[in-house]
Amino acid sequence: MKLSHFATLLLPCISSFAAAPVEQINQAAEALRPKLIEMRRDFHMHPELSNREVRTSAIVAERCRELGLEDIRTNVAFHGVVALLKGGKPGPVVAYRGDMDALPFNEVMDVPYKSLNPGVKHACGHDAHTTIELGVAEVLSKMRDQLSGTIKFIFQPAEEGPPAGEDGGAPLMIKEGALENPKPAAIFGMHTTTEIEVGKLGIRAGAAQAASDMFDITIHGKNAHAASPEKGIDTMVVTAECITALQSIKSRRIDTFEPIILTIGTIHGGNRRNVVSQEIKMEGTIRTFSEVTRARVKELMRQTLDGVCNAYGATFELKIIEGTRVVYNEPSLVEETAPALRQAIGATNVIEAPMRMGAEDFSYYQQVVPGFYFRLGSGNKAKGIIADAHTPEFDIDEECLVVGTKGMAVLLFDYLDRHAK
Repeated sequence: MKLSHFATLLLPCISSFAAAPVEQINQAAEALRPKLIEMRRDFHMHPELSNREVRTSAIVAERCRELGLEDIRTNVAFHGVVALLKGGKPGPVVAYRGDMDALPFNEVMDVPYKSLNPGVKHACGHDAHTTIELGVAEVLSKMRDQLSGTIKFIFQPAEEGPPAGEDGGAPLMIKEGALENPKPAAIFGMHTTTEIEVGKLGIRAGAAQAASDMFDITIHGKNAHAASPEKGIDTMVVTAECITALQSIKSRRIDTFEPIILTIGTIHGGNRRNVVSQEIKMEGTIRTFSEVTRARVKELMRQTLDGVCNAYGATFELKIIEGTRVVYNEPSLVEETAPALRQAIGATNVIEAPMRMGAEDFSYYQQVVPGFYFRLGSGNKAKGIIADAHTPEFDIDEECLVVGTKGMAVLLFDYLDRHAK
C-alpha cells in the first residue's frame, strides 16, 4: 500500500537531518520561556494599528541591535525592520517573516496584560509572531558560530492592510527591498490559530490559504415618493436581487468542487423611510484558490449585475480592489523541512492543516521566492481559549511561544546546514 504524500512528510528522516542541534535549540527556547511571555504581554498591552507600529518597531530594532544582528534597516514600508544574522560558516540566505500590527477592537478579556490602548487590540496573534521571531533571533544568535549562512529577519507592519489612501504591508516591504541585498533562497513564516491545540503545528503543501480581493458596487436608480414607486427606480429592490443573484455564481456557475466565497459585508443607501432610494453602495470580498477561478468570478459578477440592473432600468458601477494572492507552500520546500519541525516538537505534533479561506499577505513574498507558511497551535479548550482571530475575545495559550520558537529555530538552522553542503 502506498503512503499518502502527507504521510511521507511525517516519516522519520534518516538522511542528513542529524546536523541540526535540536536538543541545544530546544533547551535554549525553554530557558527563554519567562522572557517570551514578558515580551508578548508587553506587545499585547501596547498594540498599534497598521502603519502606526512606532513603539513596536523601536523595540524590535533595539532588540536586534542587542543581539548583534547586522545591516539593520528600519522604517522599511513605514515601520518595518529587516536585520541579518550572519553565521560563522558559509552558506545560503534564508528569510523569516513575522508581522507586528494589531486590530481596531476593544479589549474585553479580563487579563493582566489587557490592552492599554482603547479601541486597539492584538486580536490576531501578531504580538506572538513578533515575540517568537525575536526569540528565534536570540536562540540562533548565540549559536552563530555553528550556523551556515545568513538568516534575514523581516518584521513587517500592516499585514492587516494599510489605512485607506496609504500603501503598506508585504507589497511595500518588497518594493522597498526587503527581499534584496541579499536575496533569500526561501522564506518561512507561521501564524497562530486556536483551531489547533497548543503544542501542535499544522502544515500543508500547495495551496493553503485563499486569495482575497475586495469590491465596491454602486447601484444607481431614481428617486420617487414611496407612495408612487412606479415613478422611480427602486435601488433597494435592485440591490436585493443583486445580492441573491451574485450568490448563484458559486452555486450554479462555478465548478462545485472549486472553493470560493463571495460575501457582501456592507450596504449603505437611502435617506428617508418614505422615499425610493436613488443610490445604494455595497462592499464585499471574494475568496478563491485559483487564478482562473479568480478571473472568472470577477467576469461573472459584472455579467450578473448588468443583467439584474437592466431588468429594472438601473445602472451600476463595479470596482475590484486587488488583494492578496493564494498562500502557496512550495511542495518540495514543505517536504524537505517537515522533518525538522517533527524533530523539534515531536512526530505526532505535526499534523496536516486544512485549506483555509483566510487571507495572508505572506503570499506576496511567495510570488518572489519559494515559501512555506504553517499554522502554530495556540488554542486550549480546557482553558477556554477557543475564540477565533479577529474577535474581541481572541487570546492565545502562551505555551505556543516556546513551541513556535523551537520549531522555527530548528527549521532555519537545518535548512541552512543542508543547503550549505
